[in-house]
Amino acid sequence: MSQVDSKTITEEVRAGHKEYLFPSVQAYYREPLVLVEGRGAIAVDSDGREYSDFFSGILTTSIGHCHPEVVERVREQIGRLNHTSTLYLNEPQVKTAQRLAQISPGALKKCFFSNSGTEAVETAIMLARIYTGRDEIVALRYAYSGRSTLATNMNAQAPWRPLSSSIPWIKHAMSPYCYRCPFGPPHDDCAEKFARDLEEVIVTTTNGKPAAFFAETIQGAGGFIVPPAGYFQRAAEIIRRYGGLLIMDEVQAGFGRTGDKWFGIEHWDVEPDIMVMAKGIASGFPVGATIAKKEIADAWTRKSISTFGGNPLSMVAAETTLDVMVREDVPGRAAQRGRQLREGLDSLYEKHSWIGEVRGMGLMQGMEIVTDRESKTPDPDRANALMEATREEGLLVGLGGISAHVVRVAPSLLITEEEVAVGLQKLSQACQKVSVKDSGE
Repeated sequence: MSQVDSKTITEEVRAGHKEYLFPSVQAYYREPLVLVEGRGAIAVDSDGREYSDFFSGILTTSIGHCHPEVVERVREQIGRLNHTSTLYLNEPQVKTAQRLAQISPGALKKCFFSNSGTEAVETAIMLARIYTGRDEIVALRYAYSGRSTLATNMNAQAPWRPLSSSIPWIKHAMSPYCYRCPFGPPHDDCAEKFARDLEEVIVTTTNGKPAAFFAETIQGAGGFIVPPAGYFQRAAEIIRRYGGLLIMDEVQAGFGRTGDKWFGIEHWDVEPDIMVMAKGIASGFPVGATIAKKEIADAWTRKSISTFGGNPLSMVAAETTLDVMVREDVPGRAAQRGRQLREGLDSLYEKHSWIGEVRGMGLMQGMEIVTDRESKTPDPDRANALMEATREEGLLVGLGGISAHVVRVAPSLLITEEEVAVGLQKLSQACQKVSVKDSGE
Protein backbone atom coordinates (compact mmCIF):
# COMPACT_ATOMS: atom_id res chain seq x y z
CA MET A 1 0.00 0.00 0.00
CA SER A 2 1.38 3.42 -0.96
CA GLN A 3 1.81 6.21 1.56
CA VAL A 4 -0.92 8.19 -0.21
CA ASP A 5 -3.34 5.24 -0.03
CA SER A 6 -2.67 4.63 3.67
CA LYS A 7 -3.17 8.31 4.50
CA THR A 8 -6.49 8.29 2.65
CA ILE A 9 -7.67 5.18 4.52
CA THR A 10 -6.67 6.67 7.86
CA GLU A 11 -8.53 9.90 7.15
CA GLU A 12 -11.62 8.09 5.84
CA VAL A 13 -11.84 5.84 8.89
CA ARG A 14 -11.45 8.75 11.30
CA ALA A 15 -14.10 10.76 9.44
CA GLY A 16 -16.45 7.76 9.27
CA HIS A 17 -16.04 7.07 12.97
CA LYS A 18 -16.97 10.65 13.79
CA GLU A 19 -19.98 10.65 11.45
CA TYR A 20 -21.49 7.22 12.03
CA LEU A 21 -20.64 6.12 15.58
CA PHE A 22 -22.01 7.34 18.91
CA PRO A 23 -19.82 10.11 20.39
CA SER A 24 -19.57 7.96 23.54
CA VAL A 25 -17.34 5.58 21.53
CA GLN A 26 -14.23 7.59 22.28
CA ALA A 27 -10.71 6.70 21.20
CA TYR A 28 -7.29 7.51 22.61
CA TYR A 29 -5.07 10.31 21.25
CA ARG A 30 -5.70 13.66 19.57
CA GLU A 31 -5.62 11.84 16.22
CA PRO A 32 -6.97 8.33 16.90
CA LEU A 33 -5.02 5.32 15.68
CA VAL A 34 -6.48 3.09 12.98
CA LEU A 35 -5.16 -0.40 13.68
CA VAL A 36 -5.16 -2.90 10.82
CA GLU A 37 -2.88 -5.77 11.85
CA GLY A 38 -1.40 -7.50 14.85
CA ARG A 39 1.05 -10.28 15.61
CA GLY A 40 2.10 -11.28 19.07
CA ALA A 41 2.93 -8.18 21.10
CA ILE A 42 3.01 -5.94 18.01
CA ALA A 43 0.15 -3.87 16.56
CA VAL A 44 0.31 -2.14 13.17
CA ASP A 45 -1.62 0.98 12.12
CA SER A 46 -3.04 1.93 8.73
CA ASP A 47 0.13 3.87 7.93
CA GLY A 48 2.21 0.73 8.41
CA ARG A 49 3.81 1.85 11.67
CA GLU A 50 4.47 -0.82 14.30
CA TYR A 51 3.77 -0.41 18.01
CA SER A 52 4.74 -2.40 21.08
CA ASP A 53 1.28 -3.27 22.42
CA PHE A 54 1.44 -2.91 26.20
CA PHE A 55 -2.31 -2.67 26.73
CA SER A 56 -3.55 -5.74 24.84
CA GLY A 57 -6.89 -4.26 23.82
CA ILE A 58 -7.74 -3.63 27.51
CA LEU A 59 -6.06 -6.87 28.66
CA THR A 60 -7.90 -8.94 26.05
CA THR A 61 -5.35 -10.23 23.52
CA SER A 62 -3.97 -12.26 26.39
CA ILE A 63 -1.63 -14.51 24.39
CA GLY A 64 -0.90 -11.88 21.77
CA HIS A 65 -2.49 -10.84 18.51
CA CYS A 66 -3.46 -13.59 16.09
CA HIS A 67 -1.86 -16.51 17.91
CA PRO A 68 -1.34 -19.11 15.14
CA GLU A 69 -3.02 -21.94 17.04
CA VAL A 70 -6.11 -19.85 17.75
CA VAL A 71 -6.22 -18.67 14.13
CA GLU A 72 -6.00 -22.21 12.79
CA ARG A 73 -8.62 -23.66 15.12
CA VAL A 74 -11.05 -20.82 14.43
CA ARG A 75 -10.47 -21.10 10.68
CA GLU A 76 -11.23 -24.80 10.85
CA GLN A 77 -14.34 -24.32 13.01
CA ILE A 78 -15.87 -21.57 10.88
CA GLY A 79 -15.75 -23.90 7.92
CA ARG A 80 -17.72 -26.54 9.86
CA LEU A 81 -20.20 -24.84 12.20
CA ASN A 82 -20.14 -21.29 13.54
CA HIS A 83 -23.43 -20.99 15.42
CA THR A 84 -25.93 -23.10 17.36
CA SER A 85 -27.49 -20.94 20.14
CA THR A 86 -27.88 -22.47 23.59
CA LEU A 87 -30.83 -24.56 22.41
CA TYR A 88 -28.35 -27.10 21.08
CA LEU A 89 -25.19 -28.59 22.52
CA ASN A 90 -21.71 -28.19 21.12
CA GLU A 91 -18.50 -29.90 22.17
CA PRO A 92 -16.23 -26.81 22.37
CA GLN A 93 -18.57 -25.25 24.93
CA VAL A 94 -18.43 -28.28 27.22
CA LYS A 95 -14.65 -28.57 26.85
CA THR A 96 -14.16 -24.90 27.69
CA ALA A 97 -16.42 -25.17 30.75
CA GLN A 98 -14.49 -28.23 31.89
CA ARG A 99 -11.17 -26.44 31.48
CA LEU A 100 -12.44 -23.46 33.50
CA ALA A 101 -13.63 -25.75 36.27
CA GLN A 102 -10.17 -27.34 36.38
CA ILE A 103 -8.27 -24.07 36.86
CA SER A 104 -10.79 -22.10 38.93
CA PRO A 105 -10.31 -21.89 42.71
CA GLY A 106 -12.18 -24.05 45.19
CA ALA A 107 -15.49 -25.65 44.29
CA LEU A 108 -16.38 -23.37 41.36
CA LYS A 109 -17.72 -25.79 38.78
CA LYS A 110 -20.69 -24.78 36.61
CA CYS A 111 -20.56 -22.11 33.87
CA PHE A 112 -22.92 -19.84 32.01
CA PHE A 113 -21.40 -18.39 28.83
CA SER A 114 -22.30 -14.99 27.42
CA ASN A 115 -20.61 -12.44 25.16
CA SER A 116 -18.94 -9.92 27.45
CA GLY A 117 -17.93 -8.96 30.95
CA THR A 118 -21.07 -6.88 31.29
CA GLU A 119 -23.25 -9.92 30.61
CA ALA A 120 -21.18 -12.06 32.96
CA VAL A 121 -21.77 -9.52 35.72
CA GLU A 122 -25.50 -9.40 34.98
CA THR A 123 -25.62 -13.20 35.19
CA ALA A 124 -23.72 -13.31 38.48
CA ILE A 125 -25.93 -10.71 40.16
CA MET A 126 -29.13 -12.41 39.03
CA LEU A 127 -27.82 -15.79 40.18
CA ALA A 128 -26.92 -14.44 43.63
CA ARG A 129 -30.36 -12.92 44.06
CA ILE A 130 -32.06 -16.14 42.93
CA TYR A 131 -30.00 -18.35 45.24
CA THR A 132 -30.27 -16.19 48.34
CA GLY A 133 -33.80 -14.92 47.79
CA ARG A 134 -32.44 -11.48 48.63
CA ASP A 135 -32.03 -8.30 46.60
CA GLU A 136 -29.30 -5.99 47.85
CA ILE A 137 -25.76 -5.96 46.42
CA VAL A 138 -22.74 -4.24 47.95
CA ALA A 139 -20.06 -3.15 45.48
CA LEU A 140 -16.97 -0.95 45.79
CA ARG A 141 -16.31 2.68 44.97
CA TYR A 142 -13.98 3.18 41.98
CA ALA A 143 -15.50 0.02 40.49
CA TYR A 144 -16.20 -0.57 36.82
CA SER A 145 -18.62 -3.37 35.94
CA GLY A 146 -19.77 -2.63 32.39
CA ARG A 147 -22.22 -0.68 30.28
CA SER A 148 -25.72 -2.12 30.88
CA THR A 149 -28.20 -0.32 33.13
CA LEU A 150 -27.34 -2.63 36.02
CA ALA A 151 -23.59 -2.47 35.39
CA THR A 152 -23.46 1.31 35.10
CA ASN A 153 -25.26 1.52 38.43
CA MET A 154 -22.60 -0.75 39.91
CA ASN A 155 -19.92 1.47 38.40
CA ALA A 156 -18.66 3.89 41.03
CA GLN A 157 -16.97 6.48 38.84
CA ALA A 158 -18.96 9.48 37.64
CA PRO A 159 -17.55 9.45 34.08
CA TRP A 160 -18.89 5.90 33.61
CA ARG A 161 -22.40 6.63 34.95
CA PRO A 162 -24.40 8.29 32.14
CA LEU A 163 -27.73 8.14 34.00
CA SER A 164 -28.67 10.38 36.92
CA SER A 165 -30.89 7.83 38.66
CA SER A 166 -29.59 4.92 40.71
CA ILE A 167 -30.82 1.40 41.38
CA PRO A 168 -31.75 1.52 45.08
CA TRP A 169 -30.61 -1.99 45.95
CA ILE A 170 -26.98 -1.38 44.93
CA LYS A 171 -24.76 0.06 47.69
CA HIS A 172 -21.09 1.05 47.60
CA ALA A 173 -18.41 0.60 50.24
CA MET A 174 -15.02 2.31 50.30
CA SER A 175 -12.47 1.04 47.83
CA PRO A 176 -9.34 -0.34 49.54
CA TYR A 177 -7.31 2.29 47.68
CA CYS A 178 -4.16 2.48 49.77
CA TYR A 179 -2.50 5.33 47.87
CA ARG A 180 -5.49 7.53 48.64
CA CYS A 181 -6.29 6.02 52.03
CA PRO A 182 -8.84 8.16 53.91
CA PHE A 183 -7.75 6.85 57.30
CA GLY A 184 -4.35 8.49 57.41
CA PRO A 185 -1.15 7.18 59.00
CA PRO A 186 -0.32 4.78 60.41
CA HIS A 187 -1.44 2.48 57.62
CA ASP A 188 -0.66 -0.84 59.26
CA ASP A 189 -4.32 -1.62 59.94
CA CYS A 190 -5.95 -0.38 56.71
CA ALA A 191 -7.29 -3.76 55.60
CA GLU A 192 -9.31 -3.99 58.81
CA LYS A 193 -10.50 -0.39 58.55
CA PHE A 194 -11.73 -0.86 54.99
CA ALA A 195 -13.41 -4.10 56.06
CA ARG A 196 -15.17 -2.31 58.91
CA ASP A 197 -16.52 0.20 56.39
CA LEU A 198 -17.94 -2.70 54.36
CA GLU A 199 -19.73 -3.95 57.45
CA GLU A 200 -20.98 -0.47 58.28
CA VAL A 201 -22.44 -0.15 54.78
CA ILE A 202 -24.26 -3.44 55.31
CA VAL A 203 -25.74 -2.47 58.69
CA THR A 204 -26.60 1.14 57.79
CA THR A 205 -27.59 1.20 54.10
CA THR A 206 -29.08 -2.28 53.57
CA ASN A 207 -31.71 -4.25 55.47
CA GLY A 208 -28.88 -6.29 56.95
CA LYS A 209 -29.54 -9.19 54.57
CA PRO A 210 -27.44 -8.55 51.44
CA ALA A 211 -27.46 -11.02 48.56
CA ALA A 212 -23.77 -10.54 47.78
CA PHE A 213 -20.60 -8.51 47.94
CA PHE A 214 -19.20 -7.92 44.44
CA ALA A 215 -15.64 -6.76 43.76
CA GLU A 216 -12.82 -6.77 41.23
CA THR A 217 -9.74 -8.42 42.71
CA ILE A 218 -7.71 -5.55 41.26
CA GLN A 219 -9.83 -2.60 40.17
CA GLY A 220 -9.08 -2.12 36.48
CA ALA A 221 -10.65 1.08 35.16
CA GLY A 222 -10.26 2.49 38.67
CA GLY A 223 -6.51 2.56 38.07
CA PHE A 224 -5.18 -0.93 38.88
CA ILE A 225 -6.03 -0.53 42.56
CA VAL A 226 -4.54 -3.41 44.58
CA PRO A 227 -6.15 -4.05 48.01
CA PRO A 228 -4.00 -4.41 51.12
CA ALA A 229 -3.21 -7.91 52.34
CA GLY A 230 -6.00 -9.35 54.43
CA TYR A 231 -8.81 -7.24 53.01
CA PHE A 232 -10.55 -9.93 50.98
CA GLN A 233 -10.27 -12.48 53.79
CA ARG A 234 -12.15 -10.09 56.06
CA ALA A 235 -14.61 -9.08 53.33
CA ALA A 236 -15.44 -12.74 52.69
CA GLU A 237 -15.95 -13.37 56.39
CA ILE A 238 -18.20 -10.34 56.77
CA ILE A 239 -20.48 -10.93 53.79
CA ARG A 240 -20.93 -14.59 54.70
CA ARG A 241 -21.67 -13.75 58.31
CA TYR A 242 -24.59 -11.67 57.03
CA GLY A 243 -25.75 -14.53 54.79
CA GLY A 244 -24.54 -13.13 51.47
CA LEU A 245 -22.36 -14.53 48.70
CA LEU A 246 -18.88 -13.47 47.60
CA ILE A 247 -18.70 -12.62 43.88
CA MET A 248 -15.25 -11.91 42.45
CA ASP A 249 -14.69 -10.12 39.16
CA GLU A 250 -11.67 -11.56 37.34
CA VAL A 251 -12.44 -9.96 33.96
CA GLN A 252 -9.10 -8.12 33.95
CA ALA A 253 -7.06 -9.85 36.67
CA GLY A 254 -7.78 -13.42 35.61
CA PHE A 255 -5.95 -16.07 33.60
CA GLY A 256 -2.52 -15.74 35.13
CA ARG A 257 -2.13 -12.00 34.63
CA THR A 258 -1.30 -11.29 38.28
CA GLY A 259 1.49 -13.87 38.26
CA ASP A 260 1.91 -17.29 39.91
CA LYS A 261 -1.85 -17.89 40.26
CA TRP A 262 -4.58 -18.42 37.67
CA PHE A 263 -6.87 -15.86 39.29
CA GLY A 264 -6.17 -12.78 41.35
CA ILE A 265 -8.28 -13.81 44.32
CA GLU A 266 -6.06 -16.86 44.85
CA HIS A 267 -3.29 -14.57 46.10
CA TRP A 268 -5.40 -14.02 49.20
CA ASP A 269 -6.44 -17.67 49.69
CA VAL A 270 -10.12 -16.78 49.34
CA GLU A 271 -12.65 -18.98 47.55
CA PRO A 272 -15.47 -17.11 45.79
CA ASP A 273 -19.02 -18.40 45.57
CA ILE A 274 -19.36 -16.96 42.07
CA MET A 275 -16.70 -15.62 39.72
CA VAL A 276 -16.98 -13.66 36.46
CA MET A 277 -14.52 -13.70 33.57
CA ALA A 278 -14.19 -12.22 30.06
CA LYS A 279 -11.56 -10.26 28.07
CA GLY A 280 -8.43 -12.47 28.02
CA ILE A 281 -10.37 -15.74 28.06
CA ALA A 282 -10.51 -16.07 24.25
CA SER A 283 -7.76 -13.95 22.66
CA GLY A 284 -10.16 -11.21 21.57
CA PHE A 285 -13.22 -13.26 20.67
CA PRO A 286 -16.41 -12.20 22.48
CA VAL A 287 -16.76 -14.48 25.49
CA GLY A 288 -18.05 -13.78 28.98
CA ALA A 289 -18.25 -16.53 31.59
CA THR A 290 -19.91 -16.81 34.99
CA ILE A 291 -18.79 -19.78 37.07
CA ALA A 292 -20.37 -20.81 40.37
CA LYS A 293 -20.44 -23.53 42.97
CA LYS A 294 -22.74 -26.37 41.96
CA GLU A 295 -25.42 -25.77 44.56
CA ILE A 296 -25.60 -22.09 43.65
CA ALA A 297 -25.74 -22.64 39.89
CA ASP A 298 -28.39 -25.31 40.32
CA ALA A 299 -30.72 -22.80 42.00
CA TRP A 300 -31.40 -21.14 38.62
CA THR A 301 -34.03 -23.49 37.20
CA ARG A 302 -36.26 -21.08 35.29
CA LYS A 303 -35.62 -20.60 31.58
CA SER A 304 -32.73 -18.54 30.26
CA ILE A 305 -31.02 -18.35 26.89
CA SER A 306 -28.09 -16.65 25.22
CA THR A 307 -28.34 -16.57 21.44
CA PHE A 308 -24.63 -16.03 20.90
CA GLY A 309 -23.25 -17.09 24.30
CA GLY A 310 -21.21 -20.27 24.07
CA ASN A 311 -21.31 -20.38 20.28
CA PRO A 312 -18.83 -22.91 18.84
CA LEU A 313 -16.63 -20.29 17.16
CA SER A 314 -15.97 -18.30 20.33
CA MET A 315 -15.71 -21.48 22.38
CA VAL A 316 -13.03 -22.91 20.10
CA ALA A 317 -11.11 -19.64 20.52
CA ALA A 318 -11.48 -19.87 24.31
CA GLU A 319 -10.61 -23.57 24.46
CA THR A 320 -7.48 -23.07 22.36
CA THR A 321 -6.45 -19.98 24.31
CA LEU A 322 -6.75 -21.89 27.58
CA ASP A 323 -4.80 -24.83 26.14
CA VAL A 324 -1.96 -22.49 25.17
CA MET A 325 -2.07 -20.79 28.58
CA VAL A 326 -1.79 -24.09 30.43
CA ARG A 327 0.99 -25.40 28.19
CA GLU A 328 2.98 -22.16 28.41
CA ASP A 329 2.38 -21.76 32.18
CA VAL A 330 1.23 -18.16 31.81
CA PRO A 331 0.97 -17.60 35.59
CA GLY A 332 4.68 -18.39 35.91
CA ARG A 333 5.60 -16.36 32.83
CA ALA A 334 3.57 -13.38 34.05
CA ALA A 335 5.34 -13.50 37.41
CA GLN A 336 8.78 -13.58 35.79
CA ARG A 337 8.15 -10.90 33.16
CA GLY A 338 6.13 -8.94 35.72
CA ARG A 339 9.19 -8.63 37.94
CA GLN A 340 11.16 -7.30 34.98
CA LEU A 341 8.39 -4.84 34.11
CA ARG A 342 8.00 -3.66 37.71
CA GLU A 343 11.73 -3.10 38.08
CA GLY A 344 11.66 -0.87 35.01
CA LEU A 345 8.63 1.09 36.24
CA ASP A 346 10.18 1.52 39.68
CA SER A 347 13.25 2.96 37.99
CA LEU A 348 11.07 5.52 36.20
CA TYR A 349 9.47 6.37 39.56
CA GLU A 350 12.90 7.24 40.94
CA LYS A 351 13.59 9.56 37.99
CA HIS A 352 10.28 11.43 37.70
CA SER A 353 8.64 13.10 40.69
CA TRP A 354 5.27 13.30 38.91
CA ILE A 355 4.91 9.52 39.14
CA GLY A 356 3.12 9.31 42.47
CA GLU A 357 3.03 5.55 42.78
CA VAL A 358 3.77 2.37 40.87
CA ARG A 359 1.48 -0.52 41.79
CA GLY A 360 0.13 -3.77 40.46
CA MET A 361 0.81 -7.48 40.27
CA GLY A 362 2.44 -9.55 37.56
CA LEU A 363 1.74 -8.12 34.11
CA MET A 364 -0.90 -5.74 35.45
CA GLN A 365 0.99 -2.61 36.49
CA GLY A 366 -0.03 1.03 36.84
CA MET A 367 1.64 4.41 37.32
CA GLU A 368 -0.39 7.10 39.08
CA ILE A 369 0.44 10.48 37.56
CA VAL A 370 0.25 13.45 39.95
CA THR A 371 1.25 17.09 40.07
CA ASP A 372 3.60 16.30 42.95
CA ARG A 373 4.04 13.52 45.49
CA GLU A 374 3.26 15.65 48.49
CA SER A 375 -0.22 16.76 47.39
CA LYS A 376 -0.97 13.61 45.34
CA THR A 377 -3.23 15.72 43.11
CA PRO A 378 -4.25 13.74 40.01
CA ASP A 379 -2.70 15.20 36.85
CA PRO A 380 -4.75 14.07 33.83
CA ASP A 381 -3.10 16.66 31.57
CA ARG A 382 0.33 15.20 32.17
CA ALA A 383 -1.08 11.67 31.83
CA ASN A 384 -2.50 12.63 28.42
CA ALA A 385 0.81 14.17 27.45
CA LEU A 386 2.51 10.90 28.38
CA MET A 387 -0.02 8.97 26.29
CA GLU A 388 0.79 11.12 23.26
CA ALA A 389 4.51 10.71 23.92
CA THR A 390 4.25 6.91 24.16
CA ARG A 391 2.43 6.85 20.85
CA GLU A 392 5.24 8.90 19.29
CA GLU A 393 7.71 6.36 20.63
CA GLY A 394 5.73 3.44 19.20
CA LEU A 395 4.21 2.15 22.44
CA LEU A 396 0.56 1.51 23.30
CA VAL A 397 -0.49 1.81 26.96
CA GLY A 398 -3.84 2.59 28.60
CA LEU A 399 -5.39 5.10 30.97
CA GLY A 400 -7.49 4.55 34.08
CA GLY A 401 -8.44 6.24 37.31
CA ILE A 402 -11.42 8.43 38.08
CA SER A 403 -9.55 11.41 36.58
CA ALA A 404 -7.98 9.40 33.73
CA HIS A 405 -4.60 9.95 35.35
CA VAL A 406 -3.30 6.40 35.87
CA VAL A 407 -1.21 4.87 33.09
CA ARG A 408 -2.01 1.18 32.76
CA VAL A 409 0.55 -1.30 31.47
CA ALA A 410 -0.58 -4.84 30.61
CA PRO A 411 1.15 -6.57 27.69
CA SER A 412 0.60 -10.06 26.30
CA LEU A 413 1.09 -12.87 28.80
CA LEU A 414 3.49 -14.48 26.31
CA ILE A 415 5.65 -11.37 25.96
CA THR A 416 9.39 -12.04 25.85
CA GLU A 417 12.17 -10.58 27.96
CA GLU A 418 13.46 -8.63 24.95
CA GLU A 419 10.00 -7.23 24.15
CA VAL A 420 9.57 -6.04 27.73
CA ALA A 421 12.97 -4.35 27.58
CA VAL A 422 12.08 -2.61 24.29
CA GLY A 423 8.75 -1.42 25.68
CA LEU A 424 10.39 -0.07 28.83
CA GLN A 425 12.93 1.80 26.76
CA LYS A 426 10.14 3.42 24.74
CA LEU A 427 8.27 4.31 27.93
CA SER A 428 11.44 5.80 29.42
CA GLN A 429 11.94 7.98 26.35
CA ALA A 430 8.31 9.10 26.51
CA CYS A 431 8.68 10.01 30.21
CA GLN A 432 11.79 12.01 29.39
CA LYS A 433 9.89 13.93 26.70
CA VAL A 434 7.20 14.86 29.21
CA SER A 435 9.76 15.97 31.79
CA VAL A 436 11.63 18.07 29.21
CA LYS A 437 8.35 19.69 28.15
CA ASP A 438 7.57 20.46 31.80
CA SER A 439 10.91 22.20 32.23
CA GLY A 440 10.25 24.37 29.16
CA GLU A 441 13.43 23.25 27.40
